[in-house]
Amino acid sequence: MEINATSPTSTTSSSGLAGSKELDREAFMKLLVSQLENQDPMEPVKNEDFVAQLATFSSLEQLESMNSGIEGLLFMSQADSIVSQLAEGSALIGKEIGWTDPDTGAGNTGIVDSVKVQDGIASLISGPVSVPLFWVETVHEAGADGGSDAAGTTVDNASDSETDTETSA
Repeated sequence: MEINATSPTSTTSSSGLAGSKELDREAFMKLLVSQLENQDPMEPVKNEDFVAQLATFSSLEQLESMNSGIEGLLFMSQADSIVSQLAEGSALIGKEIGWTDPDTGAGNTGIVDSVKVQDGIASLISGPVSVPLFWVETVHEAGADGGSDAAGTTVDNASDSETDTETSA
């Protein structure tokens, strides 16, 4: 009796795996069933190997789910940060601010007209100048000079601890 050799054949499913880089649960199960159907009867794959493949795929699904959750938290955190910066900036509208330009080292002052957020950073608008909120070093009531009784606040932006304040007399 003559025995002919067979070679494995490849099949493609209609689920579009060729165009997709992601393997979903349904496609994975189809591959697993196909592997079972087409295995070599002389060297069958052990059940433990299939269970290990399924466990690995389940772990991957869990990691993807966690990743989606973390991305959602990151988005919410960024949104909260922007809202917080807008609230801080809007409290300064009409106030006189002082800042040092890090490029030139020059000290500047101006009255805050409005607040804008661009690329996730709040900036105070004083006339034609846009001042990032984290550059602000001093805040005074508009029109208050150093010799008046108006309260001014100096903010230390160099530390992450509580904001240092001093009141001018």
